Amino acid sequence: MTIHTDTVIIGTGPCGLFQVFELGLLGIKAHLVDALPQPGGQCTELYPDKPIYDIPALPVCGARELIDRLQEQIRPFNPTFHLGQQTTELRRLEDGTFYLRTSKNTEFHAKTVVIAAGVGAFQPVELQVPGIEPHIDRDVFYKVRDPELHRGKHVVVLGGGDSALDWALNLHGKAESVVLIHRSEKFKAAPASVARMQALCEQMEMQFIAGSVIGLREEAASGALREIQVLGADGVTRRLELDQLLVFFGLHPKLGPVAEWGLNLHKHQIEVDTEKYETTVPGIYAVGDISWYPGKKKLILSGFHEAALAAFAIKARLNPGEKVHLQYTTTSPVMHKRLGVDDPFADEKRAAA
Repeated sequence: MTIHTDTVIIGTGPCGLFQVFELGLLGIKAHLVDALPQPGGQCTELYPDKPIYDIPALPVCGARELIDRLQEQIRPFNPTFHLGQQTTELRRLEDGTFYLRTSKNTEFHAKTVVIAAGVGAFQPVELQVPGIEPHIDRDVFYKVRDPELHRGKHVVVLGGGDSALDWALNLHGKAESVVLIHRSEKFKAAPASVARMQALCEQMEMQFIAGSVIGLREEAASGALREIQVLGADGVTRRLELDQLLVFFGLHPKLGPVAEWGLNLHKHQIEVDTEKYETTVPGIYAVGDISWYPGKKKLILSGFHEAALAAFAIKARLNPGEKVHLQYTTTSPVMHKRLGVDDPFADEKRAAA
C-alpha cells in the first residue's frame, strides 16, 4: 500500500535528522528513507567514535553521540524510518506531487521531498588480490563495526590515512599484535598519529612495513585466512601470518539513482538556491553535503542552516497563500505543544493574571 505523506526525507545523517526537527516545529511530519540499516549516515558508518568540535554549544561531541542527541531531539515528532532500503525511483507527477519507490518496494506519494543523502552511498576502495572475496566480513574487513571482534587477534592494517592509523592505534593493547602496512613511509594521516605509531614501533609494540599485499594463503581445512604475501618497497617479498586483515584504502562516493532524477548537478552535488534550498525541480529540496551553491561549505553546521530554511519553504508550499510566521521555541505555546514541553513562563503568566 502506498504511503501518503507531506514530506519524504532521503538520508538519515545529521542534516536529515535535523530536517525532521525543523519540519516538526512547523507541524509537518516526515518519513525517512536510508540505505543503511541504522540512522546516522557518515557519522555512524565511517567515524562513530571520532570527536566533532564545531557543533554550537558542544565543545566536543562524538559522532555517534551527535546522532543520539539528534534522535532524542526529534522524538516528539514521531518520524517514521524506512531503513536498509535505497530510494530507487523518484518521479514528479502531473499535479506537482511525487512518487517514490525503494529497493524493498516501499512506495510513497509525497507532496515534497528533501534529499539529505550526503554525497551519496560510500563504497570502500577494495584490495585487489585474487581470492579475497570469500574472506570479506569473515577475516577481511573494510570497516570496524565492533573493536571487540579483533581483541586477542593478530591483526594487519592496510592504509596510510587517518582511518588506518586511528584503528591501528586503537587496536594496540586489544589485539594480540598489530602490523601496519602502507605502500610508502609518506602518510596522509594526522602527524600526531604518525608520530605515535612510529614511537610504538620503536618500542616494538607495533610493526610497520612499507609495501603492498600481493597474495594470500588460506588454511586448507577451514578456508580461513592465515597468511599474506607482502611486496616490500625494497623489492623483497615477505610472508606474514595473521588472523584478520583490515583494509582502509579510503572510500569513494557513488551518487546512485539520484543522478537519474532530472536534477541539475554540479559535479556530484545537486544545485539549489540559497533562499529555499530548492532544486531545479519545484518541490524537491537538497540539504547537507549533497547540495551545492556558490560558496558552499561541507559542514554539518551549514547543513543545519539549510534544513531550517528548507522547512519554511516546504511549509509555504504546503500552505499556498498563507504567511508562514516565525515563532521562537522560547516563547511560542504552539512550539511548546509540538515539542511536548511545559510553558516555561506559565508561573509568570498566572501571577500577572
